[in-house]
Amino acid sequence: MNEAEALIVLTTVPDMKTAQAVARTVVENRLAACVHIAPAGASMYWWEGKIAEEAEHTLIIKTRPDLYDALEAGIKAVHPYTVPEILAVPAVKGARSYLDWIRAETRPESP
Repeated sequence: MNEAEALIVLTTVPDMKTAQAVARTVVENRLAACVHIAPAGASMYWWEGKIAEEAEHTLIIKTRPDLYDALEAGIKAVHPYTVPEILAVPAVKGARSYLDWIRAETRPESP
């Protein structure tokens, strides 16, 4: 297998309301089969020349590689950050039944 059959996309948001809005947007539009919302944790990062420290929720999004561009646009449409963290990691291996489920629950592939 040369290409991953699934992607794990990570993003962080400032609060649960935003987490639920992002998750609902991408799942309702079939851009993701599942979004896991992790409890708030501490993030420390450089922003505008100084170190910032905030509580953020992490979203773990399961999708297909061919949906990445549409998924990124869907996240950005409801994300409040100027520069949102959106990182995609290929799923190198996975349970066949789970990979099949991701494919079945996301948008059909374009012809």
